[in-house]
Amino acid sequence: MTHAHSLPAEWLPVSMAPDEGNLEVCVVDYDGIVLALDYPCHRSGTGWADASNRSLSGVQPTHWRKWNESAKVRT
Repeated sequence: MTHAHSLPAEWLPVSMAPDEGNLEVCVVDYDGIVLALDYPCHRSGTGWADASNRSLSGVQPTHWRKWNESAKVRT
C-alpha cells in the first residue's frame, strides 16, 4: 500500500525531493547528529544550493520537507 505524504511537516527521503521549489533539508554532522538547515535549499544539477543566494552549499542532505517561511524565526 502506498502512503500519501500530504503533510508538509513530514520529512521525506532526499531521493524523493522535487527538482523545483525551496526545501528544508536535514544533514548529518560529523558527530552523527541530524540537523535541519536554517535556510532554504533547492536542487542544482546533481548538488544542492542555498536558495537565498544561489550558491552551491556542498551539503549532502538525507531528508527534506517543503520550506515554510512563516515557521522560520530569523535573528
